[in-house]
Amino acid sequence: MHMRNPGHSHGPPTVPVKFILEDPEGLTETDQTEWNLMGGVGETLLELAVEKGINIEHACGAVCACSTCHVYLEKGEGSISEADEDEEDRVEEAPGLQINSRLACQCTIEGEGPIEVRVPSWNRNAIKEVPH
Repeated sequence: MHMRNPGHSHGPPTVPVKFILEDPEGLTETDQTEWNLMGGVGETLLELAVEKGINIEHACGAVCACSTCHVYLEKGEGSISEADEDEEDRVEEAPGLQINSRLACQCTIEGEGPIEVRVPSWNRNAIKEVPH
């Protein structure tokens, strides 16, 4: 499933975001477990990941209608938008629920970081995205 066009712009890539992949081969077809990227204020973690070749599952097209983009926000909570009620309801459906569970499609970069995100090994995208 392709992500919907977010319909918004975001700032320049100035926020350090580290993605830790428990299954790098399944998500990127590489053995690279850590990806140090730069995101922009206003960009979601899912948009950043997919744009850079980390194929986080997002079956609903990033509209907060499923829980397939479930990730663990390990660092930088103050630099990410707060979860709203819709996200909280959806993330409860995700496997491996933890206190730091979030939906990557709903985590908008708002601060200066650094941000650290762990993508669980069971999050795989069987259909590879073509970045827009």
